[in-house]
Amino acid sequence: MNRKSQHSANDGNEDESDLDNVDDDSDASEYLLREKVIKKAWDTLYDRSDLLFCSRNANVNLLNLHPNQIGIFKLWQVYLENVNPLLKLTHTPSLQARIIDAASDMSKINPQFEALVFSIYSMAVFSMNQKDCIEAFGTPREELLASYQLGTREALLNCTFLQTENRECLTALHFYLMTIKPAVDPRALSSMLGTAIRIAQRMGIHNESSNIKCSALEAELRRRLWWSLVLFDARISEMTELKVGQLVPTWDCRPPSNANDFDLRPEMKIAPEVHTFTSETLFAVVRSEFGNFTRHCAFHLDFINPALKSIVARYSPDPLDIDEFTTFEQTIEQKYLRFCDPQNPLHYMTIWWARGQLAKSRFIKDLSDSSKTIAQRTSTQRDATISYALDMLECDTMLMSSELTTGFQWLTYLNFPFPAYVHIVQDLRKRPLSDLAQTSWDVMGKNCTARFIDIETRDNPTERKAHAFFKVFAAVILQAWTARQAAAATRRPSAMEIPPLIVTQIKSRLAFAERNGQNNASKPLDDNDSSNIAPSVLTGINTSEEFNMDGDLLDSGDNPFSVIFSEPPTGFNTQGWGWPTANLYPMMGQGW
Repeated sequence: MNRKSQHSANDGNEDESDLDNVDDDSDASEYLLREKVIKKAWDTLYDRSDLLFCSRNANVNLLNLHPNQIGIFKLWQVYLENVNPLLKLTHTPSLQARIIDAASDMSKINPQFEALVFSIYSMAVFSMNQKDCIEAFGTPREELLASYQLGTREALLNCTFLQTENRECLTALHFYLMTIKPAVDPRALSSMLGTAIRIAQRMGIHNESSNIKCSALEAELRRRLWWSLVLFDARISEMTELKVGQLVPTWDCRPPSNANDFDLRPEMKIAPEVHTFTSETLFAVVRSEFGNFTRHCAFHLDFINPALKSIVARYSPDPLDIDEFTTFEQTIEQKYLRFCDPQNPLHYMTIWWARGQLAKSRFIKDLSDSSKTIAQRTSTQRDATISYALDMLECDTMLMSSELTTGFQWLTYLNFPFPAYVHIVQDLRKRPLSDLAQTSWDVMGKNCTARFIDIETRDNPTERKAHAFFKVFAAVILQAWTARQAAAATRRPSAMEIPPLIVTQIKSRLAFAERNGQNNASKPLDDNDSSNIAPSVLTGINTSEEFNMDGDLLDSGDNPFSVIFSEPPTGFNTQGWGWPTANLYPMMGQGW
């Protein structure tokens, strides 16, 4: 991206800016996380370029990297329980027979299958926590994961994955890229995902006319793979460069069928009938349905590529019509969710993930709709948007706090609901005593508990290293709390505001980091002071110039993806907005 900062003359001392001296009612109060701060944090956090196929390790003997037979079957079982139900990229009946056969002599398997097997090992370990790895294999999680990732890399190189036409090889590459996500700079991972997407396109799996030429089983696995790749790519694009994402209406691969693996056999030429009830592919199907809906919505295309809205208009004169959105919501509920058993882990995951996505879609659509007028938003309109953001957090809390989804949390970690947090915090700074203010603090506290409970011991991706992004997250929350204290003191000078749960949790987390030498700050945290929390990560910039954005989309004021505290005091500035092409979740790093 081209950087055209209006503050370029002051770049040398930007880091010394003091936010506390800025009037919130002035134009200078439009603060964003500086793009270069995010990139600098990425540069600091990620140094594993070796994970990106930069060189072959000549000293590796792949046979020595395979576990013994018992280990193979343990990993296969973990994969079947934690990974396969969510992605469904392999056909269990046929693949299990091949794995049992190969386990007796791994030297006889072909390179493509070996790459897939190593990637399955990697995904299995990736889905486990430290405690479970030690108990099952007697080896630390990071050590196991590194070993199997090395095996996957070498096996992929052995089958010349860049030239491959083999679906299993591409599946192995997809699995591998998912497992390295917490350890690799999102920009680098985005580039590798671009390679995987291009391989998939060369194979034609994005094209339904190519898929229908295959057997029923192969066609279905190709569809599942394409959708999984595109949705993962969309997630990484949210973190890096939104406009490069492939969740667009320019391809016609159908969403996966609602069919069980045992309904599909290798010799079948015609696809089986689709179930009208829940199948074992439920989550993958519902997830793809959301993706298919989103890629045709104007509120999504406004931020990806507005020119593509003309494609959608051929089929729907108004993709943002409220009736169409309501119809989709009802379809998901009636077609899938009403058949779900909340006591079933996969069904529970599907229910709350789907409801969270519905809330997110409503949330983004509401912001998009509000950008189409220069009128100041009313309190009722603001409350409606906040309610959608709160719904997002509540659904995430349901996913993170239930024992039913413990094995699935590896996927939940990849989707931290940061836009909801930012929008809520923006509102809390501007309306610290609004009708939904206390509810907002309560909901954020419960979500923070679910995400960061047992911070001293939990094997959570966000707890690794000196997590720079957690400090930024802390700054966002604590500044909102400072605004609340100031407003409350004005209304009731003698009253003492009790810090909400999320504030005490964040300060506990920062104190824990400091005790472990992860925090260089010498000043202890004070319940009434947030000014010592990473003030240098915020600065004022011109969003449209900094991020090279379209000027006719959302106003930065109510757009959480522009990142921090940026609402103009006089309402919407239709000339200056944009949704940052750099990021939807620009503060995300490992697990965020």
